[in-house]
Amino acid sequence: MAFSANDLAQVRFAISPMWEVAPSFRLLTSTTAHPVHRSWVEQVRPRVVAVGLDRGWLAELIGPSGYVPDFLTPAPAGPAPTPAAEWDAILSAPPDQVRQDLDHLARHQGHLGPRLSSLRTDPPSRLAKVTQEIERYWELALAPYWARIRTVLEADIFHRSRTVAEHGAGRLFNDLHTSLTWDDNSLILARRKHTMPRHSTGAGLLLIPSAFTGPGLRTRVRPPDPPQLAYPARGIGTLWETRAATDTCTLAPVLGRSRTLLLTELETPASTTELAHRTGLSPAGVSQYLTALRNAGLVSAHRAGRSVLYARTTAAQALLEAASA
Repeated sequence: MAFSANDLAQVRFAISPMWEVAPSFRLLTSTTAHPVHRSWVEQVRPRVVAVGLDRGWLAELIGPSGYVPDFLTPAPAGPAPTPAAEWDAILSAPPDQVRQDLDHLARHQGHLGPRLSSLRTDPPSRLAKVTQEIERYWELALAPYWARIRTVLEADIFHRSRTVAEHGAGRLFNDLHTSLTWDDNSLILARRKHTMPRHSTGAGLLLIPSAFTGPGLRTRVRPPDPPQLAYPARGIGTLWETRAATDTCTLAPVLGRSRTLLLTELETPASTTELAHRTGLSPAGVSQYLTALRNAGLVSAHRAGRSVLYARTTAAQALLEAASA
């Protein structure tokens, strides 16, 4: 893909929720154990199966390998669009684009089932069902962990931006992935089945770090959008590592012993019942303390079927790390 000075001027990074939804769902439905995401899979897969998401729209749109319809990964409008903004972009996908993507999917899969055939027939009404399921999947599988995931993605962008500032865009591309090379004003992606001529893409380039894409690169070319290049973020190997234990004696005088205990127990998202069992506190007491922590911006709540999962926010993690230091 040849680059002009104008293209280089429009290279930007973005964090995209949908670039995490599609590959993470594929990972959950895989029968192969993942060396990095195993603990996440073990926590999330039972929730996804319990509500039938393994047999819904996403299961038909995102197969175990191969093509994922482009309308599921709209071009991020800014550096970090909210999940709702990306759902809206999917809802507003042009019907012809949806049909074209589904025809492409049918060539890969051999056919479209009744559900996807109805989506092809009536994209506007069926896309509403698709986005409802995506939102449900997000709340179950990714929202409780998003603060942790986003920290890794932001750290990657910071590192890459510093590389550009210190060494230029050529070093950025050459260091991004082993299959990517910058040479003579062209970006060369090894082993890609089709070329990406500049005249068939929008201007610029969107670089999207991802926690779940796997070891390879993923591309999306859909004019008039700029081409998207999703790559594995640096630091993924540390994503699910247990954080340093917090000195509860340091925080307890500030937050109270029970609230501090609950924050330390939220190393992984948990329900009120689970937290009561782990800590020995009464369910009513846990609920009261979690409400206070949520009001203070230290805990977030996410609907998971009939229960609610609570998770630390980035503010809580920073507080715990400061106390540990």
